[in-house]
This record gives sequence, C-alpha cells and structure tokens, in this order.
Amino acid sequence: MGLYTKFLGVIAPQRALRRMAAQDQIKAYEAARPSRTHAAKKERHSANTAVFAAGVSLREQARWLDDNHDLASGMLDKLEERVVGARGIQIEPHPLNTQGEVHEDFAAQLSAAWDKWALSPEVTGMFSLAEAQRLMLRSALRDGEVFTQLVRGPVKGIEYTTPVQFAFEMLEADFVPMNLSGAGNGLTTIQGININAWSRPLSYHVYLAHPQSGLGTTRTKVIGRENMLHLAMRKRLHQLRGVTIFANVIQRLGDLKDYEDSERVAARIAAMLGFWIKRGDSSVFEEGGDWESPENKYRNFDMSAGMIYDDLAPGEELEMLESNRPNSNMAEFRNGQLRAAAAGTRTGYSSISRDYNGTYSSQRQELVESFEGYAVLQDWFVSRTVRPMYREWLRMYLLSGIKIPSDLDLSTLYNATYMAPVMPWIDPVKEGEAWKTQIRGGAATEAEWVRARGGSPRNTKLQRQREVKFNQQHGLVFDTDPANDKGTTTYEQTAGAGGTHGQRSGKGNG
Repeated sequence: MGLYTKFLGVIAPQRALRRMAAQDQIKAYEAARPSRTHAAKKERHSANTAVFAAGVSLREQARWLDDNHDLASGMLDKLEERVVGARGIQIEPHPLNTQGEVHEDFAAQLSAAWDKWALSPEVTGMFSLAEAQRLMLRSALRDGEVFTQLVRGPVKGIEYTTPVQFAFEMLEADFVPMNLSGAGNGLTTIQGININAWSRPLSYHVYLAHPQSGLGTTRTKVIGRENMLHLAMRKRLHQLRGVTIFANVIQRLGDLKDYEDSERVAARIAAMLGFWIKRGDSSVFEEGGDWESPENKYRNFDMSAGMIYDDLAPGEELEMLESNRPNSNMAEFRNGQLRAAAAGTRTGYSSISRDYNGTYSSQRQELVESFEGYAVLQDWFVSRTVRPMYREWLRMYLLSGIKIPSDLDLSTLYNATYMAPVMPWIDPVKEGEAWKTQIRGGAATEAEWVRARGGSPRNTKLQRQREVKFNQQHGLVFDTDPANDKGTTTYEQTAGAGGTHGQRSGKGNG
C-alpha cells in the first residue's frame, strides 16, 4: 500500500478500498501492461476510422500480390473454386401449390428462364453469370468489397438478351470514394455511403468512371440502396466498408515471396560457380617470383565435362566452390508459412500448397474443417448477392407478362434452394456406403445425397426417369431399375437383329 493510499484510508476508507481493488485488477491482467518484452499494441480507433486509415493501402497491396505472387493468386483461385465453383451458385426454385407441394411445372419454367438469362446477365455482355459470380467473389475477397448495381427496364445503351429487362453492373471498390465524408441535408456520409441515424445505408456515391482510368472525371452519381448490392468483408460492428481477406497475412506473404526470390537468385549464382586456384605463400617462390607477368597472373581455362587438368604452377591448388543453395530447409520453412497463411484466410493448407501427402483420415479431417470456412463464405456470398439478385430477377420476370398458375401459393413464390460447391469425396466407395446407411436409417434423404455430389435432385430424377423409360422400351433393364412383378431384376442386352443376347437375374433392390 502506497503512502497516498494509506492517507486516503484515514480520511476516506471506501475510496481507498476501491483504489486498492482497481490496482489488484490491473495487476491480474499482465497482458494489459506494456513491458520490456511485451509491447501491448492497441487499436483504439473506431471501425470506420481504422478502415479509412488503412483500407486503400491494404487493397492495393492485395491486388499487387494477386498480380505478382503465385501463392496469393492460387489462394484466391482455390476460394473461387470452393465458394462459387465452375458452374456458379445453382438455384433450384421451390414454389408451392395450394396443397403445400412443390409446383413442379412452374418450378421447371422458372429454372429454364433463369438459365437462359444467366448466359449473359450483366451490362457489358462479356460474362456469363458463373463468370460474373467468380469475379465478384474474387474482388470482394481481394479488395475487401465489391458493389453491384441493379439495372431494370429500358436504359440507354443496354441490350437485354431475354424478355426479362434486368441486368447488373459490377463495380470495384474504387468506384465509391473512401475520402467522401460529411453531413448535410439530413444525411450523414461516411466513406461514400449515406446512412441514417441508425447507420443503415440509404444510398451510395459512385464515380462515373474509375478514378484511375485516365478519363479525368471526378463526378459522382448517387445510387439508392434498392439498386445497389454491397458485398463487404467486415470484422467489426458499425463497419461500413470492407477489408481484404489478406489483411492479416499480407506481410507474411510478401516476406515469403521476397525470401523465395532471394533463394532462387542464390541458387542461380551457386549453379554458375566453378573452381578457384589457391596459391601458396612466398616461401614456394624464387626471389622476384610471384607471377609478376600478366600472362601468369590472369589465365583462361577451357572447361569440359570429365576433363583432367595438370597445368598448375608451383604452389597452386585447384579447389571447387561449394554452396549450400538451394537451402535444404526452404521447403519446410515455406510450408510452415503457408499453414499460417491458410489459417488466416479460411483456406486449407493442402489445397493452396497442392501438398496432399497424408492418410485418408487426415486428409478428410482437414477437408471437413476447411469446408466449414468455405460454407461461411458461401452463406455470406449467397445472402448478400445471389439471393437478392435472384429475387429481383424473378420480380422482373413476373412483370414480363408470364402467366402465374392459378393453384400457386403466392407466399412461396420466392422459395428456392441455393446450391454452392460441396465437399468433394476423397474415397467415393466409403462416402457412398455412408450415405446409403443414413438414408436407410431415415437420417438423410436422396435429395441430400444428390446435393452432396453437387447435383440437382430434380434434374437427377428427371434424367433417371428418362433412362428407365428408355431402358424398358429397348429391353435394357439394370439392377438399379424398379423390380419386376416377381421381385427380381433382370439384366438384358440386345445387340440388334442377329445380335447376341444375355440375361442375368437376381434379387431386386426396389
């Protein structure tokens, strides 16, 4: 107890007690006290202030890594594959009829119209929907955010490829000025976004052209929230603009690239080194010796494989230059850094390093854990971009003059399943047996099994139905077809007129 506390205890015991309790609490958290070995770095800024100070720099550094660093670009490639995939986010409409069942005919009509629109859905006509989704996701992950303007109805210069007058425009983060903030006309503007008193975005200030395009314009337009989708990576409450997924690993990736570059240069230099001549001391020379003439000091040697050289002067020795490059520990160090980078970017080490050594159990465990991270990003991407885009398309589709079935439950019009890439099967035999067990036990459905393979249950059943019908019409019946009246399944193959004929019978599986 210090002198002040002792004195305070005489005149104000309660205050002295609170003071002592506060001091004990501070001592209990050593991490809160800076010391010689603990810097106790802190972040006191608000979320928006921190993003304003660092967001643009982080975005530009992340873009440089994507353009110049194979590992960083590979990480984004892998995230594209796992979150969006080759076919993009698949949508399976599920409107219900008044009986509570899926209205199959209207659902098929919506699916066909959506697939046709998805061939060229954005304003430039350069990308399909799957390509656009991959670009939007990559931009949001790398830059921290991406904006998508929704365009409806007749607009000058826009050519719609279907009767549905709906398209979208993808905008990089640069189009919304980070340095535009202020208050006026009853609105508060923070980093180019107009918000209300509850920090709800109301509209967005957007440059007419990219600020670095060289067109020399800094004019902006205001787009309402009903016409703008904002996909942003946020880590804090009250944060409006996004931050790149590389924010925590930029230094690690940059250092790793510099280290690998240095190792490659060192290895190239080591590969160029040959040998050197070691000369003795002055005791081996006659007086006035020591290779005084230039022809003795500087000699050229023609080297060839397997040559024998015996033209050394007195006191000379031929020694080879040895190098420790390439560094034998480089791969282990690099892999350790990649594991840390994977941990900070929701990716898996094996996927980004293409190192698949390990047992089935270890590989599957890593895949299961990493896919939970992919699932988080899938939900984020679907909820902020794909779902609102599909609903706006459907609204415009209904306005294009189509007839809504009379038995449709209108409250279920927007029902749909959004199917993102699923976890691949490491061992299809084991995975298939596991699904069979779950379905037979009532813990899973056939539709879930099909979706687990990245397929559409409706399309799969329709294809299966056509196959069974074709097989029955042509005398081709397989073990997977429905059992015949006798409870057996027959396999029969006919090779046309005069062809061979074979038959195998066994218990049907129903």
